[in-house]
Amino acid sequence: MASLSLKHMYKKFPGGVTAVSDFCLEIKDKEFLILVGPSGCGKTTTLRMIAGLEEITEGELFIGDRLVNDVAPKDRDIAMVFQNYALYPHMTVFDNMAFGLKLRKTPKEEIKRRVEEAARILDITHLLDRRPKALSGGQKQRVALGRAIVREPKVFLLDEPLSNLDAKLRAQMRTELTKIHKKLGTTFVYVTHDQVEAMTMATRIVVMKDGLIQQVENPQNLYDFPVNLFVAGFIGTPQMNQIEARLEKKGEDLFIMFGERAKIKLPAEKANDPALKDYIGKEVIAGVRPECLHDEAASIAANPDSIIDVSVEVTELMGAEIYQYLVCEEKDLIARVSARSTARPGDNIKIAIDASRIHIFDKDTERCIIH
Repeated sequence: MASLSLKHMYKKFPGGVTAVSDFCLEIKDKEFLILVGPSGCGKTTTLRMIAGLEEITEGELFIGDRLVNDVAPKDRDIAMVFQNYALYPHMTVFDNMAFGLKLRKTPKEEIKRRVEEAARILDITHLLDRRPKALSGGQKQRVALGRAIVREPKVFLLDEPLSNLDAKLRAQMRTELTKIHKKLGTTFVYVTHDQVEAMTMATRIVVMKDGLIQQVENPQNLYDFPVNLFVAGFIGTPQMNQIEARLEKKGEDLFIMFGERAKIKLPAEKANDPALKDYIGKEVIAGVRPECLHDEAASIAANPDSIIDVSVEVTELMGAEIYQYLVCEEKDLIARVSARSTARPGDNIKIAIDASRIHIFDKDTERCIIH
C-alpha cells in the first residue's frame, strides 16, 4: 500500500496554457480521495500526471518514499481505470483481466488465482468465458475494475469510471466501489465532475477550478463550511442560494437586507462575530442551502425574525420532497421542502429562513466571512 505526495506540481502545455498550477496535496495510505470540479478544471490532467501519462512540468511526485517524476508508467505500481473501459473485444473476460499479468510473465497458476479472486470480489465469476459484446455497461465496468485489481497495485487511479452508466446503475456501482475499496484496503484516487459521487464515496474531496485547488475536506465539512462561493455553489443539490444583500445594524441587532422589504435578523452568535464588524453597511453575499428555507406553519411561527414573502414560480415533486423555485424581491431562490407542502405555482407564500445556518461571503473576494 502507499501514500502519495504531490509537491508544487504544474502542468503547462505549449502555447502558454497552464492546466494545473501549484498543486500541493498529501494523499494518505488507503484513502479514497476524489478530485471534483467542472470540465476543464485540471482534474484529469492531475490524474494523468500521477499515472505518468502526462509529464510533470514542475514539481515533484512521490509514491510512498519514491520520487517517480521520471519513472515509466508501468513501473509506478499503479493501475488506472478509464471512462471507456478499453476492453479487448476479441478476448474473453478472463483473458482481458489476465492480459497485463501475462505481459509481465506472471506464472499461470498465479494468474488464475488472481483473476478468480478479483472475479469473486466483483461478482463476475459467471462472466469469465464471455466476450465484451455480450456484457452490459455495468458488467464491462466491473471487468475493467477487475483488470486493475489483479495487478495488486499500490494505488488505483479512476477517471470518471461511472459516467457511461445509466442513473440506476451508477448509484449501484457507487455502493459497490465503496465496498471494493474497503475490501482491498488500497489507495484510490478518483476523478469525477459529479458531486453526488464525490459526496457519497470519498473520505476526502479536492475541489478544483481553473487548475487550482479551492478546498480539500471530508464531504460533510465541505458541505457545511465552504471556503468560497465557488465551493458553496458547486457542492450540494440543488445548489446553495446566493443572495446579494446588505448588512445593516439597527440598535443591537444585525440584519441581512435585500430588496425593499426583505430582511433577516442574524442570531446573536453570528451578529457578534468580530469578522463581520468591517462589513456593516456594505454589500455582501448571503448563502443559504435550500433545506434551510421552510414553508411549514410551525417553522414560520418559530422564526418570526427571518420571514420573507415569496412567489412560487415552479414546483418539482422529487418523491420524498419538493423543490420550490421562488422569487423574492426579484431574486431567485430554491427551497427544498416536505412533499406534504401545498404551495403551487402562482401562489404567494411566506418562507422562514433558518438564520443560524446562513453563510456570509465577501462580495469582491468571494471568500467566506462567517459560516
